[in-house]
Amino acid sequence: MIPVPAVGVVCLKGDAVLLIRRGTPPRRGEWSLPGGRIEPGERLADAALRELREETGVEAKLIGLVDVVDGLFPEVGRHYVLIDYAAIWTGGEPVAGDDAAEAVFFPLEEALQRVDWSETRRVIRHAHAMATAHGARRGADGLVIASEPDSVARGQDDR
Repeated sequence: MIPVPAVGVVCLKGDAVLLIRRGTPPRRGEWSLPGGRIEPGERLADAALRELREETGVEAKLIGLVDVVDGLFPEVGRHYVLIDYAAIWTGGEPVAGDDAAEAVFFPLEEALQRVDWSETRRVIRHAHAMATAHGARRGADGLVIASEPDSVARGQDDR
């Protein structure tokens, strides 16, 4: 199996997490994070926001990199290198698109119960903690607002 780079997004709206029900293998029918393969020449952050938009219709602001996870799916002969970002919802209502069968914001604890894969649950918990640690605060409407974007989200090239 040749590793395939892919992105995932933990999109937070208040205390809710955006999940999709997968419409295609691997893990078809299971709840997961929006995401998918990176296009040739596409920056990681751009791929994350594109996949989020394509699968859910939602717009968000990335606040940082959560983790990089190996997704080994021998039943379909795939090895994904999943690059997961944390994001704060900025607009749009979830509508399933692309290869998602459903797209729904769930309260954090319910989202964690719906996800079968322990690595996804861990990434969601970490992203939720990151939102707090990165200075996220609640606006007058109760939604989480990120203060400053992370350099990862800005796609800086000055390394």
